[in-house]
Amino acid sequence: MQIGYAVPQYGAFADPDFIRQASADLEAMGYSSLWAGDRIMLPLAPSDPYPAGDGEIPPAFATFFDPLTALTLAAVSTREVRLGTSTLNALWQPPVLLARMLTSLDLLSHGRLDVGIGLGWLRDEYTATGVPWQGRGDRLEETLDLMEAVWSSEVVEHKGTLWTVPPSHIDLKPLQRPRPPILLAGYTPSALERIGRRADGWLSTAMPMPYLTSLWDVALQTAARVDRDPSALRMVVRVNPKITDSPAPDDQVPHAGTVQQIGDYLLALAQAGAHEAFVDLQTTTSSRDQFLDVAHELITRLHAG
Repeated sequence: MQIGYAVPQYGAFADPDFIRQASADLEAMGYSSLWAGDRIMLPLAPSDPYPAGDGEIPPAFATFFDPLTALTLAAVSTREVRLGTSTLNALWQPPVLLARMLTSLDLLSHGRLDVGIGLGWLRDEYTATGVPWQGRGDRLEETLDLMEAVWSSEVVEHKGTLWTVPPSHIDLKPLQRPRPPILLAGYTPSALERIGRRADGWLSTAMPMPYLTSLWDVALQTAARVDRDPSALRMVVRVNPKITDSPAPDDQVPHAGTVQQIGDYLLALAQAGAHEAFVDLQTTTSSRDQFLDVAHELITRLHAG
């Protein structure tokens, strides 16, 4: 299983100099991937609770560096580490423009981009960006259709419910052919079925293993049903732990625990079928030293074990 780490980009970590420094340091430590998330605001009276913990949105989300800009800084600071979005909310931007931005990043990084897309959970963000909350699934399907056309077609033409593109040359193409890998987030049956039908993998968060594997089975079974190779799909899991000095109770892991406990959970993920996992400490610490110290201790333990 590959091990990644979050690009520093929000809260106390939303600093371009630290993004560059940390990205280079994390690659040197031996991490295989760096990941950036996507939030735009911290409402004073949120329309929806945060889908983790006690439902309170982490205060760090009030300061959030743009994910594609963060990955651009990471790209120019590294050589081989893969760069992914987990997750990018693709519905807040027109697909033609988003496809161009992602193509540019894939070219700039020499083909190291993984495009991880989610629908989000906060209706306030849709209101702020002028995008309807209703019909998100259909909007995502057409977004993917149009971006794939931009990436792979010699002459791009699209006539859909939401967008129309007249026959056109859009000759800037990604280095990865026919397109960068597309990973989708989601936990509903329809989301997992969409992954099985048309994506290259699933972006998940840490959860009990039986639930994780039951959701993953939906994607794998769907892929087989539509004559796609289930073994080609990737599962990537985000872990947001609070690092403790003494062992946390088992029922709190991986949301809290020592570096050893978090490392053991990552190893269990590999046994459960995960292809990659990455750790993000930005909601649980504001210390840059801890951000990098835990990264070093964790990768050292995993390589030793």
